[in-house]
Amino acid sequence: MATTSSMFMYSLTIQPPSSITQAVLGQFAGTKEQQIVTASGSRLTLHRPDPQQAKITTVLSQDVFGIVRTLAAFRLAGSNKDYIIIGSDSGRITIIEYVPAQNRFNRLHLETFGKSGIRRVIPGQYLAVDPKGRACLIASVEKNKLVYVLNRNAQAELTISSPLEAHKPQTLVFALVGLDVGYENPVFAALEVDYTECDQDPTGQAFEDLEKSLVYYELDLGLNHVVRKWSDPVDRTATMLFQVPGGADGPSGVLVCGLDNITYRHSNQDPFRVAIPRRRGPTENPERKRFIVSGVMHKMRGAFFFLLQTEDGDLFKVTIDMVEDEAGQATGEVKRLKIKYFDTVPIASSLCILKSGFLFVASETGNHHFYQFEKLGDDDNETEFDSESFSADPTEPYAPIYFNPRGSENVNLVESIDSMNPQLDCKVANLTEEDAPQIYSICGSGARSTFRTLKHGLEVNDIVDSELPGIPSAVWTTKITRQDEYDAYIVLSFTNGTLVLSIGETVEEVTDTGFLSSAATLAVQQIGEDALIQVHPKGIRHILADRKVNEWPAPQHRSIVAATTNERQIAVALSSGEIVYFEMDSDGSLNEYDEKREMSGTVTCLSLGEVPEGRVRSQFLAVGCDDSTVRILSLDPESTLENKSVQALTSAPSALSIMAMVDSTSGGSTLYLHIGLYSGVYLRTVLDEVTGELSDTRTRFLGPKPAKLFRVSVRGQPAILGLSSRAWLGYSDPQTKGFTLTPLNYVPLEWGWNFSSEQCVEGMVGIQGQNLRIFSIEKLGNNLLQESIPLKYTPREFVRNPDHPLFCVIESENNTLSPSTKASLINDSGLVNGEAAELPPEEFGFPRAQGHWASCVQIIDPINTKEVVHHIELDDNEAAVSIATVSFSSQDDETFLVVGTGKDMVVSPRSFTAGFIHVYRFQEEGKELEFIHKTKVEEPPLALLAFQGRLLAGVGSELRIYDLGMKQLLRKCQAQVVPKLIVGLQTQGSRIIASDVQESVVYVVYKYLENRLIPFVDDVIARWTTCTTMVDYETVAGGDKFGNLWLLRCPQKASEEADEDGSGAHLIHERQYLQGAPNRTALMCHFFSQDIPTSIQKTQLVAGGRDVLIWTGLQGTIGVLVPFMGREDVDFFQTLEQHLRSEDAPLAGRDHLIYRSYYVPIKGVIDGDCEFLFSSLGADPIRAVAVPC
Repeated sequence: MATTSSMFMYSLTIQPPSSITQAVLGQFAGTKEQQIVTASGSRLTLHRPDPQQAKITTVLSQDVFGIVRTLAAFRLAGSNKDYIIIGSDSGRITIIEYVPAQNRFNRLHLETFGKSGIRRVIPGQYLAVDPKGRACLIASVEKNKLVYVLNRNAQAELTISSPLEAHKPQTLVFALVGLDVGYENPVFAALEVDYTECDQDPTGQAFEDLEKSLVYYELDLGLNHVVRKWSDPVDRTATMLFQVPGGADGPSGVLVCGLDNITYRHSNQDPFRVAIPRRRGPTENPERKRFIVSGVMHKMRGAFFFLLQTEDGDLFKVTIDMVEDEAGQATGEVKRLKIKYFDTVPIASSLCILKSGFLFVASETGNHHFYQFEKLGDDDNETEFDSESFSADPTEPYAPIYFNPRGSENVNLVESIDSMNPQLDCKVANLTEEDAPQIYSICGSGARSTFRTLKHGLEVNDIVDSELPGIPSAVWTTKITRQDEYDAYIVLSFTNGTLVLSIGETVEEVTDTGFLSSAATLAVQQIGEDALIQVHPKGIRHILADRKVNEWPAPQHRSIVAATTNERQIAVALSSGEIVYFEMDSDGSLNEYDEKREMSGTVTCLSLGEVPEGRVRSQFLAVGCDDSTVRILSLDPESTLENKSVQALTSAPSALSIMAMVDSTSGGSTLYLHIGLYSGVYLRTVLDEVTGELSDTRTRFLGPKPAKLFRVSVRGQPAILGLSSRAWLGYSDPQTKGFTLTPLNYVPLEWGWNFSSEQCVEGMVGIQGQNLRIFSIEKLGNNLLQESIPLKYTPREFVRNPDHPLFCVIESENNTLSPSTKASLINDSGLVNGEAAELPPEEFGFPRAQGHWASCVQIIDPINTKEVVHHIELDDNEAAVSIATVSFSSQDDETFLVVGTGKDMVVSPRSFTAGFIHVYRFQEEGKELEFIHKTKVEEPPLALLAFQGRLLAGVGSELRIYDLGMKQLLRKCQAQVVPKLIVGLQTQGSRIIASDVQESVVYVVYKYLENRLIPFVDDVIARWTTCTTMVDYETVAGGDKFGNLWLLRCPQKASEEADEDGSGAHLIHERQYLQGAPNRTALMCHFFSQDIPTSIQKTQLVAGGRDVLIWTGLQGTIGVLVPFMGREDVDFFQTLEQHLRSEDAPLAGRDHLIYRSYYVPIKGVIDGDCEFLFSSLGADPIRAVAVPC
């Protein structure tokens, strides 16, 4: 990294990409349970389907710091564990395994075969595995194929051979699959095109006559070489291959999927072809041909079938009938190919069928779905088409076949897994006026698009919300005996009394428990085998099993002000500052120690840890005093209440809790002291189990109210519940085992405690005002909560209403019928009632039509109604492309909504007939729009922005300023400021940053008196800009379509000259530099993110925190760039990053530094995702890294 940069940022991924490029199924843990491994961007994620609860949980997500191009699972013969092969951009083939004990992927083999990066002649694009796990073939788009033999050595360890070549120059590969040939020599099938003659034919005739071939490559295990065994021409439109079971299970061979047809092919069988059914309906084009985009083959005992999906999302069940002998047994000779409509699911990038009867759909866009099979479609009324009606010759024409789509009958959706792919735009705002802002995002495509609200927090399941007769100050739950599985009592403390409720089928008040009901309670504990303890201001009640009560009264003129208990010990603090300590004897009676400890100030809180297993007491007592100190006192009989250590605090402590928690760095558990302060600050410090010393203190601000802390249990692990102005939970992350503190998406609580009953085995009870609440927390893996509001079409951009908590969204759908065209087609068809019923577009998509656009403007209320409150459809084949809210000075600063549209647009090659700028007035407090007028412009305006009381518009390469007129917008000023096309605008003062589609950014100054726009700084690199934001007056941050994030700064001198008073003539006449502006920006930071940034914004994520840059990516990524404040931190993190690169090299073999410098060397950015690996390394590697740092 270039350390000469004066600016350094810390890059961290808040939410990893949620788009799944490929999913593979296998028994990766070595058990009978199946898992799913998915590739999302540079991450590999292991999911565990739970057939009993019909849910999928994420077990592990690991960053490989490389582009995962393809995945394949394989199993060696006789093994019960599946391994994973990764084809990536590292120029190496990688074999990894999942290690359940460490919960991480470990690399077994890494074999180099070519250059790094994604190149058409470097293998890695295609990967096929022999079904018996004996070999794999990895291929490039062109020319090169390598075969690796997989085996095991004498120690039963996996081995991989040197590569065997199967290269063929000037050959393009379209698909690759391993054939099921039993235990014969492994065979791989490829779809190939040889373009040798095309290169040498200038007339183009050779291209017209080009043939696509199905080619078999056989690995001769005896001779250890690969031969091209068989080749035969297939349909030129063929794009996909699917393996047909062989050996004893089926006839072997492949299904070749092309445009509008599916063909069975094998070297020793006749071909069989069947057409792909088309949808029937008044809005469907009967001539539109479908093709297969994904599919899956599933083997059952004695049978198999295929589920193949078209680009509409329709699933078709494909089966193969075989010729039978006299005994009724299949001979292996194919008789016919059959196809029938199965169901419709979202378009998938991968489909996985589990043995437990579930279907996992990794959706191309929107949420991923988990379905349960209700039936296999064998006994329905769907028409089945077979190959006897179609010629096997790909050149022979045939009559198309049709089906009627319907709702799902064979599969039932049981879980929807959140995915924000594609994420088109994002805004950070605090509309609810909470402690932290919310992230608002538009994502998805088509009718499955959504407007999402993201909050940092854990999901809480509310079980009971009951009003109480008064306002309690505290609540506890307790068992009656140590052996009890569930809690028996809920104890509520009021200012002048105590209420005891019994827990059963109903919760009701009980009075014969032995608890003192006439005084407030300070602590409740089940102690010993079958006794209870109640601590109240005037003493301690020891309630025995026979309801006899032993009372310890507080000394005269003194009261108990704080207490802490565990199952064997009690410590109380008196109003005089004395600490009194009790311990349980072997006979079950309480023994008061003679040693008393008088503290220097008033004691505000106490804490005893749980008694460790195999011990008779907790070693330490923590005491918090109003002199802003915490003291650790020894409870050892030899040195009872002796001072061990002291920690000074910034405020008086309000709560303490000693607790052992799982720690990723030590590999075991660590004893922590959790401290809550009256200032609302939470501290976590390590408590040495031998010496009692306090070290390694971490702090977090919970809220303005005093922090209260409670020991609770979540998913069998100890956790800390922190209460301030909102509730927080501190727990060990299920994946990384690192300590995580996350707010709860719940009402503020005054008190909390553990709760366990038959109905709620692991929950919590809390007090909110006069209400008693019982709740549970089940999901700890996802701490970013999402709320979705469905949208009509694919969202393109959105803006916030500056006066109300509302958002305006523009949506447009290409090659889709508009509602008016759709209605006229249905009317013209003459169909009535049910026949004319429209299929729900959320499931079946919109009717397609080439060259048509459907577009609308919607107003969203994400706070109150949480729905679309207003909708305007655009007519005349117009599509919305840009949006802005503008306060026009000429209209008394009234805010208007301005929408830019394009008419008859074609995306590629780019064309249109006109562009328009629509102006709308807000009505009904922003919940309705009134159309004012629209202005025709030469091109669709791709960027709009409010600027000094007028409208700034980017129309083509021109920047224009408009004012609002009576019948249309009035052009006030214009200038050509960029070479190609303006796609984004930012402004501060009189300065404008114009983003060009492929020429980076241009700084423009507006001279008001001369009414002139003058470009004065541009960039030296042609960046294909996708989003920008101004970091300060001279610095701009942005992203480009290749996945780079960068910060550029305007030269100080040029910035000052541009702001000088005057006409700006010196800027106009200044000498141009290389046909551009007179000055160039300086590159401050550069970073490769591997996701296309779609928005970037400067904001604060915590109240009173520093400014950070939040960016979002197309695949659903949310990332943050945090500026470093000092050089010392930069040096530390640079050194740590350097050691981590060598100690924990990326899984797929890609060099981390080169990966983050994909297009331009990384500059001024520390990779926080790499630093994040530090805590998951394990104890020994952590020590190795920590010593040099």
